[in-house]
Amino acid sequence: MNKKDAKARIAKLKIEINHHRYLYHVLDKPVISDAALDSLKHELDKLEKEYPEYITPDSPTQRVSGKALNKFEKVIHKTKMVSLNDAFSNSEIREWEERNNRLLPDNVDLNYYTEIKMDGLAISLIYKNGKLEKGVTRGDGRIGENVTNNIRTIDAIPLKLKTDKLKQNTTDEIEVRGEVYMETKVFEELNEIQKKNNQPEFANPRNAAAGSIRQLDPKVVRERKLDFMAYDLITDLGQKTHEESHDLLEKLGFAAKLLHERSMKCKSLDEVYKQFEWIEKRRNSLPFWIDGVVITVNEIETYKKLGIVGKAPRGSVAYKFPAEQATTIVEDIQVQIGRTGALTPVAHLRPVRVAGSIVSRATLHNEDEIKRLDLRIGDTVIIQKAGDIIPDIVEVLPKMRTGKEKKFNMPKLCPMCKSKVLRKEGEVAHYCTSNNCFAVQREKIYHFVSKKAFDIEGLGPKIIDQLYENGLIKNVVDIFDLTFDELKSLERFAEKSAENTIKAIENSKSITLSRFVYALGIRHVGEETAIDLADNFGSINKLQKVDRNTLNTVHEIGDIMAESITKFFKETNNRNIINGLIKRGVTIIDPKKKKKTAITGKSIVVTGTLNSLSREEAKKRIRETGGNVSSSVSKQTDFVVCGDNPGSKYDKAKKLNITTVSETKFLALLKQKMIE
Repeated sequence: MNKKDAKARIAKLKIEINHHRYLYHVLDKPVISDAALDSLKHELDKLEKEYPEYITPDSPTQRVSGKALNKFEKVIHKTKMVSLNDAFSNSEIREWEERNNRLLPDNVDLNYYTEIKMDGLAISLIYKNGKLEKGVTRGDGRIGENVTNNIRTIDAIPLKLKTDKLKQNTTDEIEVRGEVYMETKVFEELNEIQKKNNQPEFANPRNAAAGSIRQLDPKVVRERKLDFMAYDLITDLGQKTHEESHDLLEKLGFAAKLLHERSMKCKSLDEVYKQFEWIEKRRNSLPFWIDGVVITVNEIETYKKLGIVGKAPRGSVAYKFPAEQATTIVEDIQVQIGRTGALTPVAHLRPVRVAGSIVSRATLHNEDEIKRLDLRIGDTVIIQKAGDIIPDIVEVLPKMRTGKEKKFNMPKLCPMCKSKVLRKEGEVAHYCTSNNCFAVQREKIYHFVSKKAFDIEGLGPKIIDQLYENGLIKNVVDIFDLTFDELKSLERFAEKSAENTIKAIENSKSITLSRFVYALGIRHVGEETAIDLADNFGSINKLQKVDRNTLNTVHEIGDIMAESITKFFKETNNRNIINGLIKRGVTIIDPKKKKKTAITGKSIVVTGTLNSLSREEAKKRIRETGGNVSSSVSKQTDFVVCGDNPGSKYDKAKKLNITTVSETKFLALLKQKMIE
C-alpha cells in the first residue's frame, strides 16, 4: 500500500469507526459485533503506526469512545478514564513488552498482573468519608455521566466502605473503578421479557448493562439485576503493586472472588501466555461474558513511568480472545469447481487473523449470496469463522467504498473445460454441463483418497494432478491399477516413495462400509450420513437396491438426500465404479451389531473440547452404542454433550430447552445399559 492509498484508507476507517462507536457507546444500538469493530480499530492502529504523519487529534486511536448523554449531569473525571489497546497474539504481546523495555532503565525487570477482562460498562465510584457519593460513567474519558441513583441499586456496590480494615484509616476521598455487567442468566431472562413485550432484544450482556445503567428510573435499573466487579483502586492507600490494589479492594468490601480466583501475578510473558490459555479454556464456565485478559505492569511506580499514549496507558494491554469476526478487503473473486460440477465463488481476501488463524479465503456459496450481500471486488467486509468452519462473509461495509470496486458475474463457460455453465431449475448453484470435465473428475479423486475416505497416504493433490496429466488415472478405479514402474518414472517419485505409495494403495483396500460410501462422493452425503446409511442397510448390495421411501425412514435423511442417493446408484457409470473397485480387490467391511446403552436411538450433538477423548472419538463411541450424531442443534436433538468452550451450540440448546450434559455424565451414559 502506497502513502496515498494509506491516507485514504485511514480517513475511511476513522469515519467508519466513529460511526459504529457512536451507535455502540452513545445510543447503545450496535449494528456490528464487538469483534468486527475491534478489527477495524486494530487495522487503523497498525496503519497509523506505519504512517504516523497521518495521525490526527480526532482519530479514534487518540481518544476514548463516546460522549456524555444530555439526560444525565456531566462530571469531569479528576483522573482520566483511559481504555486499553488490544492485542491478538503472543507476538503482539511480546512487541508490547519490547516497546516498554526501551522506555525503561536497563535494571528494571518487568512482571505482570493478569486478570479477566469483563465485558461490561466501565464505572468510576467516588467515596467521601467512606460513603458512596458519586457513580460516573467513562463517557469520553474526560467527561462522564452522573448515574449515582442507578449505581446505588446494584447490590455488589457497597454504599459504605470497610475503611476499618485498612492499615491506615482514612477519611479522604477514595476512587474505585470497575465494571458494571449483567450475568448471562439474567441477560437471557431479560431478553425473554423483551420478546414477550414485543420489544427489541439486546445484542449482548454488555449492551444490556449499558442500556440499563442509562435508564432514568432507578426502579427499572433495580429490576435488571446488574452486578459490579472492581478492578482498580485509583487513590493511593499505600499500595505498591496492582496486585495489592486488588487485595485492598476486597478489604474495602467489593465482591471480587470470581475475578481474583482467575487473576495471577506472572514473572514473565511465558507465564502470561499459560494463564491466558488457562482462562480461555474456562471462559464459558463463568456466569458472565469475558472477552480477554488484561495484562498490567504490576509495579505501580513503573506503570506510571511508562505513561499514556493517546487513549491508552503503555503499562496495560487487553489480550483479546481470538475473534470469530474480523474485517478485511476482498481482493478478488474466483470460481472453484467441486466433484458434483457445482461452481462455487470464493473470495480471495487480504490475509487477516480470525478465530485464532490467518484467513485468506472465504466461501461465497453462490450467485444469490453475492447479490444478497451486494458484494464487489475491493469491498471492505466483515468475515466470520467459528472453530474449524470455513469462514463466511457476513456483511459488506459500503461506506468504505472508494468507487474503484467491481461487480462480479458468474462465468457462462466452465473456467476449466470451457463447457457451458447452467443453473438448474429450483437450485441456487451453477453447474458445468460436461460429465468429463477434468476439474470435476480430479475433485472426485481428491475426495476419494482423503483421510475420511480411503485415506491413501502419499496421494496428495499435487501427485494426483501429475498422475492425471500423465494419463495414468482418469477415475478412482485407475488408482488400483497403478504399478511401481509407472510411479517410479514420474518426476516426484524416487524408488522408495513409489514403493511406499503402492503399499499405501494396497493397505487401503480393506475399508469399512461407511468410509466406502463416503468415498463415493454421493451428492449431499457427508461423513455422518454415510455412517447412518451403513448402519441401517449393512452392505453395499442392499444400499444399491434401496428405494426413496425406505431411505426417508433413516435418521436425518429427507426427500432431497433420498433422491440424490437413489439417483446415484441407478447410474450405470457409478455401478461400474463400485464393481471395478471390488474386482480390484477392495474389501468392504460391513458394520458390526451394536451394543445397546442408555443413548441408543438418541440424537446427540457434541460441542466444545472434551478432556478424556477427542471429538471424533466421542462421535465414534456414540455410534458404537446406537446413538445418532447430529452436527446441529434442533428440536429433534435429545441432548448436547458440552466440553470446554462449547460456543453457539450450547446457547441454542439452552434456547430450545434441550438437555445439556457434562463430559462425565456422557461417559456414564455410554456405560449405562438400556433397560429392556
